[in-house]
Amino acid sequence: MNMKVDLCGVTLNNPVMTASGTFGAGEEYSEFVDLNCLGAVVTKGVANVPWEGNPTPRVAEVYGGMLNAIGLQNPGIDLFIERDIPFLKKYDTRIVVNVCGHTTAEYVEVVDRLADQPVDLLEINISCPNVKEGGIAFGQNPKMVEDITREIKAHAKQPVIMKLSPNVTDITEMARAAEAGGADGLSLINTLTGMKIDIHRRTFALANRTGGMSGPAVHPVAVRMVYQTAQAVNIPIVGMGGIMNADDAIEMILAGATAVSVGTANFTNPQVTMEVVDGIRDYMERYQVKDTKNNGEKACCSDLFALFLQDMQILNRLRMNATRFKDGCESFKKLSLNELVENMDTYKVGI
Repeated sequence: MNMKVDLCGVTLNNPVMTASGTFGAGEEYSEFVDLNCLGAVVTKGVANVPWEGNPTPRVAEVYGGMLNAIGLQNPGIDLFIERDIPFLKKYDTRIVVNVCGHTTAEYVEVVDRLADQPVDLLEINISCPNVKEGGIAFGQNPKMVEDITREIKAHAKQPVIMKLSPNVTDITEMARAAEAGGADGLSLINTLTGMKIDIHRRTFALANRTGGMSGPAVHPVAVRMVYQTAQAVNIPIVGMGGIMNADDAIEMILAGATAVSVGTANFTNPQVTMEVVDGIRDYMERYQVKDTKNNGEKACCSDLFALFLQDMQILNRLRMNATRFKDGCESFKKLSLNELVENMDTYKVGI
């Protein structure tokens, strides 16, 4: 069984990564998670200088997830190079640096500083909705997406993954723009813009008024956008958005993602990333999947999706032939795929 994946020319031991902003720079979770077990650690956003972030309160719980308006608080590139990179290099995992900025020049400054550093990939955050200037404008305008991608690629020494915002009319338009600008890969989705009002205090729950929504409620939106994007571009995708367990991660891979990032779930279960790795391995063993590789091909081309299609074809043909049965026909139609697989010998339907 091979769990390794090729992400933009970089080999990951498995397809499970952390989502930026939910895992610090790795050290914060190292007492709970064996970082050697992860495909990659994606750092919190790194800027050219320290950012203080937005005023508090800047986190609020909502149905099915949370809102955050942290504002990309971070200590800046100098401390990151001095402290965080040496720590991560102790582990057998890939290092993905999330880069943020208010202007193209700020992004480029960080990218230049990282050029001679032992990091594996760059994830460029042009989509975070809780930054009042710069990033959100880049992520919502296809020309600006293409332009900033091209400028960053002209300076970067590592492969560049552009992180896309879901707060757009057509995600595929932004994906194609990033690909046209030379992006090596894409990651999506970032958070969805939301708002919560405290009815007792009669004021906004967040000082910033709006924040980025994440958590299980956004997962179906993320799966849809990953699938659409996989059909539109020919570069690999890192799927994220509401992944709470291995099933959610596998769903992303079936939709066309080469790798996945786990975010908000880390706050409720610090060991969730390792559980997702184990769950994918169990799934592969159960269904005899030999390889998780997608290699940037369009959705439906991975071993996992080929298996999924095969199973669904079997399921559909079984249900189409349900009328052959005199007994138990109605209950047969309601069986799940797993139940059908487990009871295949009972039904003995020629397929």
